[in-house]
Amino acid sequence: MKGYWLILGGDLKDQDAQKKYGELWAPIAEKYDAKVRVLDRHAVLKEAQTTTRVVVVEFPSYEQAKACYADAAYQEAARFAMQASERELLVLQGELN
Repeated sequence: MKGYWLILGGDLKDQDAQKKYGELWAPIAEKYDAKVRVLDRHAVLKEAQTTTRVVVVEFPSYEQAKACYADAAYQEAARFAMQASERELLVLQGELN
């Protein structure tokens, strides 16, 4: 079964940190065969308070999604992501129909 990250973020407050995160994320995504399936910087709020950006990342398996998050290289990159904006990241398991 595939794995997914659902990332819900607020407005960017540090463009440089976001750029650094992107630079660090690229080789990590390649290592785990992660694919960004949704990137919406203008989410319409209906039942959320602060979410303005939504990202869905697909992994070949749930195990790879969890392993990627636990990877020391990702944890280093995540420091920049959290500096760039407030965000929540959920690791999900399932199939898109």
